[in-house]
Amino acid sequence: MPMVVGVVAGVAVVAVLALIGLFKLMWRVAEPNEALVISGSKHRTEGLEEGMGFRIVTGRGTLVVPGVQVVRRLSLDLNETELYVDCVTHQGIPLKVRGVVIFKVGDDFVSIANAARRFLDQQKLMSERVHNVFAGHLRSIMGGLTVEDVIRDREKLTGQTRAACGTEMEKLGLIVDSLQIHEIEDPTGYIQNLAAPHAAAVQRDARIAQAEANRLATEAEQQSMARMAEATRDSEILQAGYQAERDKAAAKARQAGPLADAAARQEVVVQETRVAELEAHRREQQLQADVRKPADAAAYEKRTLAEAERDARISAAEARAKETELAAAAEATRVKTAAGAEAEATKARGAASAAATRATGEAEAAAAQAQGLAQAEAARAKGLAEAEAIKARAAALAENQEAVVAQQLAEKWPEIVQAGASAFGNVDNMVLLNGADGMADVFARALTMGGTGLGLARQLLASMNGNGQAGNGTSPLNGKAAPPAQRVPVEREES
Repeated sequence: MPMVVGVVAGVAVVAVLALIGLFKLMWRVAEPNEALVISGSKHRTEGLEEGMGFRIVTGRGTLVVPGVQVVRRLSLDLNETELYVDCVTHQGIPLKVRGVVIFKVGDDFVSIANAARRFLDQQKLMSERVHNVFAGHLRSIMGGLTVEDVIRDREKLTGQTRAACGTEMEKLGLIVDSLQIHEIEDPTGYIQNLAAPHAAAVQRDARIAQAEANRLATEAEQQSMARMAEATRDSEILQAGYQAERDKAAAKARQAGPLADAAARQEVVVQETRVAELEAHRREQQLQADVRKPADAAAYEKRTLAEAERDARISAAEARAKETELAAAAEATRVKTAAGAEAEATKARGAASAAATRATGEAEAAAAQAQGLAQAEAARAKGLAEAEAIKARAAALAENQEAVVAQQLAEKWPEIVQAGASAFGNVDNMVLLNGADGMADVFARALTMGGTGLGLARQLLASMNGNGQAGNGTSPLNGKAAPPAQRVPVEREES
């Protein structure tokens, strides 16, 4: 049983919570500045035609069936749009009108319904639509007015504009709270020219008024200055009379005064003379006590101090002289000692220099002697070598004379050929027969002419060995230098 009660209680709580949630889901409340437009079922609203198909709720709450009905909100706040319209007046003068329109959705259901049909999803476009409506009517109204009418009676312009737009605004569900014309711009300068005569007249009247005021002020100032001068004159006359009476009384007073002053002054002079004598005597005594005696004491003191200072300077001078004498003796002793040390050092340096010079001379002499001995030894060795060579050559010549001659001929062969070629030195043209054989025969004869036989070779060898010269460019036949080889042009004939 308790379990059943608990279940029933739980079900009841859940049902209540579900009802509360469903109620919140279905309940909609309209704010003071908005209207709820509920569509989705047939409704009849007071003041509206039957069968409008939607319901309007303002300032209260209502139940809405989700999925069946749709709730949308229409703002009832104030809106404004600025007017900037180019207009042309009845006179054909262009003007630019600046103003502002303050409007809102009407509070009655008819206005809300009209606004809902036109602006429910386009509430941001209200200002643009209202601007277009007012701009058109404002141009139309300005076309029937003159510039003077627009300037003098703006209220008439705003009244006619609101009246002309009232029907259209009512159809839109809107009401105009305020229409203000802020400024009227005149690009052509008509308004300024219209005001110029009035401004000139006002300026003229102002200048006239100012001149009249200046004239009146000048007259008033002159009258005031005249009265001031008259008052000043009367005051000066009275002051002069009073001054004469004062001067007369003062003269009498001055005549009585000097007599009394002279008598009083005489007594004063007598007393001052006596006082001066007493004062002079007192000053003389005071001078003896205050000046002369202290001056004598000061002079004695200075004299004593001067004598003491003089004795002190004499003693100091004697001490400085003694000190200078001792310093001079010490300096002489130091100079004498330094001179002896310098002489000893000079003597030692001379002895060392002489020893060094002697050692250098001895070393140079020994080097020269060694060099001469070496040169003599080299010359002797060279002579011995040459003698040994000559001796060996003589021995070889005695043993195998033919071989030595052949060696000598091989060494001197270029000279021999040069000597043989000198025979053709004066030949300009030469005719050769038999080709290569003729050439070989010519060279053979030239060699034969250059050195005929082994005897000539021996003579050449003996001559060269006898004078000890080899390769000096002289001919062994006549001892003269062979002329240089000349190039001989050769003409070749083939048989």
